[in-house]
Amino acid sequence: MQEPSIREERVAFEVESVDVVGVLRVPLGARGAAALVFAGPMTSVKEQATGNYAVAMAARGFVTLAFDHRHFGESEGEPRQYEHPGRKAEDFRAAFEFLAGRAEVDPNRLGAVGVCAGAGYLAPVVAGDDRIRAWGTVAGYFHDVGRQRRSMGDEYEAMLERAILAREHFEDTGEVQVIPAVGDGDVAMPFVEAFEYYGTSRGAATNYVNELAIMSGEYTLPWDAQGAAYDITVPTVMVHSERAAAPSLARKFFASLGGLKEQTWVDSDGQIDFYDDSLRIRTAADKLATHFRAYL
Repeated sequence: MQEPSIREERVAFEVESVDVVGVLRVPLGARGAAALVFAGPMTSVKEQATGNYAVAMAARGFVTLAFDHRHFGESEGEPRQYEHPGRKAEDFRAAFEFLAGRAEVDPNRLGAVGVCAGAGYLAPVVAGDDRIRAWGTVAGYFHDVGRQRRSMGDEYEAMLERAILAREHFEDTGEVQVIPAVGDGDVAMPFVEAFEYYGTSRGAATNYVNELAIMSGEYTLPWDAQGAAYDITVPTVMVHSERAAAPSLARKFFASLGGLKEQTWVDSDGQIDFYDDSLRIRTAADKLATHFRAYL
């Protein structure tokens, strides 16, 4: 495939008077083009998975926007490292508004791509925003709060209480209590695979910080992506693997979708190789491109 030349532009847009910083990628000569917003894994920044897919999809002729959510990376917002799915959803809505106002973009040809937790964060936005005409997911994690409550038992309420206390501590003192995102012991993502990406040079990015605000749990624990599936009626493509995160949750989400849908199962070593392995990205991006060319 011959790749078009791509112009990259550092951009910023406001959400509740806070600057959100992203990278807009535009195929040269694009005007009235289809455009995509990218949503990524928890704690991640635009130089990681979302940036990789934004590059791949721009090379396939789409205008793309990967950005740092409020509280992360180059974007403003206090406290730092605050994972709040509801606020991320607001950021996505603002990102679509930003794209719709660009001369290179046809506002009637907007789509979205969610990777890992970003797919679950995007789901209610896709369900409720008429500007989004099609979307896709790659190794999506579709949180099921009921299943998590059952699996965690009493630990669920304990973690929720810890997060609430951390939020109250921040409000009283201004101090943000954090734990590492990856590593050993008390960490947000206690998986070897996650450390091999975020904790090593493999996923290193200047703007990435290996921390998560403990108060995030007040909103991440009860966040439920599954319920949004019933209200999603725009065309959906889901790329997943039996070795990626929670394939059973991906199947459950897919079964509940209300509109045109396609689920593609591919090989992978796990979850993380979807973030940076060139073969995994190429396979997923080709599938996404076919989908968006058909429906945007």
